[in-house]
Amino acid sequence: MSWAHAMPTYRTERDLLGERQIPGGALHGIHTLRALENFPLARRPVHPQLIRAFGTVKLACAITNHRLAPGTDDQARAGAIQSACREMAAGRLDQLVIVDALQGGAGTSTNMNVNEVLANRALQLLGEPLGNYQSVCPLADINRHQSTNDTYPTALRLAAIRLLDGLEQRVVELQEAFESAEKRLADIVKVGRTQYQDAVLTTLGREMSAYAGAMARDRWRIYKCQERLREINLGGTAIGSGLGAPRQYIFQVVDVLREITGIGFARADNLTDATQNADVFAEVSGILKAHAVSLIKICGDLRLLSSGPETGLGEINVPPRQAGSSIMPGKVNPVIPEAATQAAMMVIGHDAALTAACAAGSLELNAFLPLVAHCLLDSIDLLTQADFILARRCVAGITANSQRCQHHVRSSTALATALVPAIGYAAACDLAAKGKATGRSIQSLVVGDGVMPAREFEALITPEAVCRLGTPDPVNKEELP
Repeated sequence: MSWAHAMPTYRTERDLLGERQIPGGALHGIHTLRALENFPLARRPVHPQLIRAFGTVKLACAITNHRLAPGTDDQARAGAIQSACREMAAGRLDQLVIVDALQGGAGTSTNMNVNEVLANRALQLLGEPLGNYQSVCPLADINRHQSTNDTYPTALRLAAIRLLDGLEQRVVELQEAFESAEKRLADIVKVGRTQYQDAVLTTLGREMSAYAGAMARDRWRIYKCQERLREINLGGTAIGSGLGAPRQYIFQVVDVLREITGIGFARADNLTDATQNADVFAEVSGILKAHAVSLIKICGDLRLLSSGPETGLGEINVPPRQAGSSIMPGKVNPVIPEAATQAAMMVIGHDAALTAACAAGSLELNAFLPLVAHCLLDSIDLLTQADFILARRCVAGITANSQRCQHHVRSSTALATALVPAIGYAAACDLAAKGKATGRSIQSLVVGDGVMPAREFEALITPEAVCRLGTPDPVNKEELP
């Protein structure tokens, strides 16, 4: 008879509050069961990357413990525990961490869910009954020399670093998409606007270059975030004092985590500070918020520039992705910028919640790290996907409506500003006023009334002229050959 057929329907587990019946085949235990009953809040699971990071952290702890006591530690048990940790780190146990993402207890429920799953998975590997904690115990073995208060924030830092790496790559892709658009649209002269009013001439390429510059700045900020997260309190146990952990364990466990991950983790100089203060997460979230702000501004510009298209600005065309209305035939909406905007808005909301959670820590611990983790990791996910769809499904396909741009240029009083270097501010003002009063275009007034030849006028509104940095020095025509 197989073990699966012999498995009892329920098993009894005990904690300090009493006994509970656990489904016989469940890899979680009594602590997880109580958390499921106590915290029906977000009804969302713990982020998969946090679970995997927990597996990696537990593996580092298990390896360190075994290295410090190789003669007394049971080899088979140690091997099973490490194998279980590797499975969790690889994502093969994600579905078994079932507690709510939001929970009381500073993340204790997540840590205990992880401990119970790892213990029972190790028991499976050893061929022993689930719940046989005399052989492999969630607390005595899996959580040896640890606390939620050092493993949870360490796992959160690791998860965030891994996700930030993916976000950085997407920001780079979006930056490059705008740089490509800059080259494609470099020769399209258009009206630049300030405060929604016609201002000066520019090019679509120059507008795209500004968006690329914003992404380059965000890329650098996100890259630097990882440095902030590499200082960890692993080994500090409950409040940063290392209570219950051997000194050699405290000295070695961070080195082992660094070996496993290839990430330059370092033990915090002040473990008490690193345990009780969560300001680093607020700092990183602030950087994510800054990127969200850039996205909202850029997406708003893309929607405005493509607006109409017949009755709006209509200067660019964004790729049509789906029908825009169930009642208005032919309507196509800028759905990709709209979707990216909503993701970015959610990130700003997450930042507000995370900031409050980080500020609400008290004395030796912050009890609200589950909210911090939920907001931080979800924000990184949202921005990663927003950048992805914006780059590939919108920016890469932007084209210019060159005729509309040219019409706006020729009919706008912004042309008068282009003439200032040649005729002076006062004369340009007079032309603008005369144009508004008579309905004549600036070009008609300048060329038709003999203010300057058509050749000189056209030279002032070329892509090279409108993108020139500053105003050229006056040229003495008598010195020209």
